[in-house]
Amino acid sequence: MRIADMNWMQVEAYLEKDDRCILPLGSTEQHAYLSLSVDSILSEKVSVEAAAPEGVPVFPVLAYGMTPMFKSYPGTISISMKTYLVILEDILNHMSQQGFKRILIVNGHGGNSPASNFVGEWQTHNTHMRIQWHDWWRASKTMKQVRKVDAIGSHASWMENFPWTRLKGVKMPDVQKKMVNFNHLRQLSPDEAKDYLVDGNFGGFYQHDDESMQKIWDVAVAETRDLLVNGWV
Repeated sequence: MRIADMNWMQVEAYLEKDDRCILPLGSTEQHAYLSLSVDSILSEKVSVEAAAPEGVPVFPVLAYGMTPMFKSYPGTISISMKTYLVILEDILNHMSQQGFKRILIVNGHGGNSPASNFVGEWQTHNTHMRIQWHDWWRASKTMKQVRKVDAIGSHASWMENFPWTRLKGVKMPDVQKKMVNFNHLRQLSPDEAKDYLVDGNFGGFYQHDDESMQKIWDVAVAETRDLLVNGWV
């Protein structure tokens, strides 16, 4: 149930019987031949599908994240760590004030993950709250299913190539790209990183069959839903 499909009175009625919600986190950054909004599309979609049977509201995805490495790719927007943490703090404070007490944060972008430390600190000052941080794509069951398909894959590769992240009329290269050297990549400036990565794929094939990808997606939705239902203390 998307917040975008509710009015305030419906949210008020919901809070009289439940205190859970989901906050998806994404980014707007290069994903080679895929949409610049891959991380936002996937985090919001997995959240909505996981929450649907429970009737739990899903807030609009925070579509900008921390991605300084990709700043030289046109269309990429990176938010500073300082700004990002302030935005998260305001969102969490307002959710708490309105009566949401159990918040599942579904993160779709690795660059946002350091913010999980801030969220943990925020909870220590708001002890009535329960927060779960879920990097959905690398959760244990989902990653196990990913590895069944192909052991080689990373950012902007087949791992993120679903029917809903592809662009109409864009053909994928039929090659397996060699994995990047991450130690080397982390030392580069944005311009140097663009020269090194070229199209932006970190390594692996660009696409696998839709049947295999749907199996991964089904596991990801089920794993996210399990946290929403059973992950609270």
